[in-house]
Amino acid sequence: MRQAERERQLAALRERIGGLAPEGTDRPVLPFGVADLDAHLPGGGLRLGAVHEVLAAGPVDGEGALAALFTAAILARLPGPVLWCLASRDLFAPGLAAVGLHPDRVLYAETRREAEVLPTMEEGLRHRGLAAVVGEVARLGLTPSRRLQLAAEGSGGLALVIRRRGSAVPEPNAAATRWGVTAAPSAALPVPGLSRARWTVALLRARGAEPRTWLLEAPDAKGHLRVPADLADRPVAAPARRAAAG
Repeated sequence: MRQAERERQLAALRERIGGLAPEGTDRPVLPFGVADLDAHLPGGGLRLGAVHEVLAAGPVDGEGALAALFTAAILARLPGPVLWCLASRDLFAPGLAAVGLHPDRVLYAETRREAEVLPTMEEGLRHRGLAAVVGEVARLGLTPSRRLQLAAEGSGGLALVIRRRGSAVPEPNAAATRWGVTAAPSAALPVPGLSRARWTVALLRARGAEPRTWLLEAPDAKGHLRVPADLADRPVAAPARRAAAG
């Protein structure tokens, strides 16, 4: 009986810290501006005052860059300064600016040791002057993610954790959502030239929403994703169900 009660209490604790809003509380959200995507998310967008996880779902170099650009595009649509925590200096600022996140808005905290990234994020989240805090780590466990969640709830800031070198199977944590971004084939043009890049954006896990995938055009200079014009008028296909990890 003691073991059963312990498991029940642990399950209740995980549910509490997993991003559920207290009853009767309305939490602000940041819409993506893509109607189908926003309609699928609880509240109609990415919840503020919460932790969100972005996975690099493919090769480290390519998909890690996409994860950073996806994160930067979210921040581009959120006013205010941003703290970006990382262990090594490998961000390409012009790339972030191309999706709307101007370098003047970003404060970089180079910790040199990955073990210091999450504590630095937590400290940043406790300052209400920041709009968001970003961190790049290999792993995001339950206890440190819970600490981030509590800090984000206290300040109302957005916390985005990029998992660029994580394990193949993400571990359970307190992130409200988990995303994956991979490159998709671009549309063929009638004449030689460059078309707008396309991404497959996958919601891998979320409280109150089933996993789902969207084919979208990469962010413009203001951070806005868009449904490709040649797909916008097609009938909506039934979304493929995917098992949520973690």
